[in-house]
Amino acid sequence: MDKTICAAALLALVCSGMPAAAQQTRAADRAPEKPAAANPAEFDKRMAQVQEDVNKMQEQMAKIRQTQDPQERQRLLQEHWTTMQSAMAIMHETGGPGMMGGPGMMGWVGGPGGRGGMMGWGGMRDYYSKLTPEQLKQRQYMTDQRLRMQQLMMEQMSQQNYWMGQPPAAAPK
Repeated sequence: MDKTICAAALLALVCSGMPAAAQQTRAADRAPEKPAAANPAEFDKRMAQVQEDVNKMQEQMAKIRQTQDPQERQRLLQEHWTTMQSAMAIMHETGGPGMMGGPGMMGWVGGPGGRGGMMGWGGMRDYYSKLTPEQLKQRQYMTDQRLRMQQLMMEQMSQQNYWMGQPPAAAPK
């Protein structure tokens, strides 16, 4: 599969925050009733949870690279996928006004003739113009951290796709 398509698919997944219907992840056990507020302390707590998942995914990927057993590799890939879904769910919850994944920024609006379009900056201008310089700094900090985590998640997705595409090892003769 083309890496560009894989990267676009992961970005769409991270941004959409669509939960996997077939699997329960541990993110559901630690998720609050409502999305996290634009609070840097709460945000840092959530990002620490994502970082734990990323570290776990890196360990899982090391095991995937080392195993020669195709069935064990599939089991490890499934564990890796579950951990990735958990991290993506938490990242989606870190969104808020003006954050990717949160309400507002990525909403569709109707246009002339029923056309839709991305709201983008025009829909967020009022929100940002009312923020204090300190709030703007907090927003920038959270955006930078979120983008860093998204990059780590994309790297994991790329590795996941690589190993999913590998043919099973030949049976011993």
